[in-house]
Amino acid sequence: MAKIATWNVNSVKARLSHLIDWLKEARPDVALLQELKCVEENFPLMEIEDAGYSAVVAGQKTYNGVAILSRGALEDIRIGLPGDDSDDQARYAEAVTQLDGRMVRVASIYLPNGNPVDTEKFDYKLAWMERLKAHAAALLDLEEPVVLGGDYNVIPTEGDVWDPDLWRDDALFRIEIRRKFREILNLGYTESYRALHSELGRYSFWDYQGGAWQKDHGLRIDHLLLSPQAADLLTACEIDKTPRGKARPSDHTPVWCELRP
Repeated sequence: MAKIATWNVNSVKARLSHLIDWLKEARPDVALLQELKCVEENFPLMEIEDAGYSAVVAGQKTYNGVAILSRGALEDIRIGLPGDDSDDQARYAEAVTQLDGRMVRVASIYLPNGNPVDTEKFDYKLAWMERLKAHAAALLDLEEPVVLGGDYNVIPTEGDVWDPDLWRDDALFRIEIRRKFREILNLGYTESYRALHSELGRYSFWDYQGGAWQKDHGLRIDHLLLSPQAADLLTACEIDKTPRGKARPSDHTPVWCELRP
């Protein structure tokens, strides 16, 4: 089985020991990381390679940043989401790797937060999602296994947030954002966790404030979207809550899926 995980680490340097421990314990074949908060030169490549992974990194000082870690070689690398050459935010990395003898295209996505909703940040989020939809459609034309994983900053349904009414007007839950997310799925992608789990109240993010982790006041905003060729191989998808319970954790926790050979 090939295991592909996504995790917003919320500063790769601050969470490096947690990341290395998790890589050794969970042993994903591919790990898609978000919110590195460092430039490429400061990415802990030596430690990642010592753990058995090669890496593609798109970094940015203090903010954003994504990476793809793989036990195999990474080829056909793309940095940046097509559609706007002026966009210099490090939010998208894509590559092809070999998993169980099969070439799989993977992407690490850090979709904009979009708050406050009455500012240009919300417009940027909508435009970014439109660009993602266009690129996701183009990837389907390749007719190959594709996994688009990351922190989407999208709560898909009321069952994916602890208090829907409280979040109704937030950019993560606004109806315009959920519609855009649904448009991407309607291209032919499968949201891997929901494909295998009908239970509600399962989360991948808990805020640091207000005892959210202890009260399980969470959100499910980290997703793995699979092309039809990848969805046909899907055997499992789970949320690994273990890292969130450690001291000084990321506010997100990993989500992983398995694809059969």
